Amino acid sequence: MSQPSVVLATASYDHTIKFWEAKSARCYRTIQYPESQVNRLEITPDKRFLAAAGNPHIRLFDINSNSPQPLRSFDSHTNNVMAVGFQCDGNWMYSGSEDGTVKIWDLRAPGCQREYESRAAVNTVVLHPNQTELISGDQNGNIRVWDLRANSCSCELVPEVDTAVRSLTVMWDGSLIVAANNRGTCYVWRLLRGTETMTNFEPLHKLQAHDGYILKCLLSPELCEPNRYLATASSDHTVKIWNVDGFTLEKTLIGHERWVWDCVFSVDGAFLITEHYMAVNLVVMMAHDGGCGCRLGIRLANDGVVVSS
Repeated sequence: MSQPSVVLATASYDHTIKFWEAKSARCYRTIQYPESQVNRLEITPDKRFLAAAGNPHIRLFDINSNSPQPLRSFDSHTNNVMAVGFQCDGNWMYSGSEDGTVKIWDLRAPGCQREYESRAAVNTVVLHPNQTELISGDQNGNIRVWDLRANSCSCELVPEVDTAVRSLTVMWDGSLIVAANNRGTCYVWRLLRGTETMTNFEPLHKLQAHDGYILKCLLSPELCEPNRYLATASSDHTVKIWNVDGFTLEKTLIGHERWVWDCVFSVDGAFLITEHYMAVNLVVMMAHDGGCGCRLGIRLANDGVVVSS
């Protein structure tokens, strides 16, 4: 089965995963996912496989096949899997769950190879561009850095006590990290290399981005340079685009009828895809106001690069 140059996949509480032609908005493949809702999707860097995070498992599907069956299942979580992603070479996968754990899975070996205890439901996990540190945010408001070389937590901070960290995003060059919480606030830090095994957080900015929950924050990709943007999606039915230079508001994307659950930049940063309940708007140009998307889990891969959280 030949694949389009752009791979766009969505998933939902309706227990399906759908693949779309980005230009025509035509759905060309549907996979039934009867075991649970799908919380997150992620595409491997080589665009060969799609990971679907459910409750409490992760399923790996072949993007280039018509088979509805997963190639592999990852089953050691005990609650909703809320975060999933891949190392840059696609050799291993990471996940975070409401069971309070962050796990690492070697795709070349059976089982879970590492597990880290967060002691609270994990909402978000990102991999630092150095490929040696995972950063997690949890329901109790903790942000933790997991040093994969030392196999331990190397840093812990709490932006707001008892305020859930909903989303994390790291700049492509590892220079910045943004954490978004349930009070509509984004905390921004510079990431500085301290000791050989530790990244230091230097406070840079506090942004009151929305009046409601921020459900997703996302920094723009490398090919967007020299412009750098931060997108924030919220329960207030809007997505806002902020200029990272001064964190001034560039644009408010309106037209979403309900909470905006997710967003993703195109590989060049010229387009943004957003999603909310029961609607899909495949492309939103940065230069115009617009709306919206599906529900839960939207990932775009273009020319071999995954542009996602």
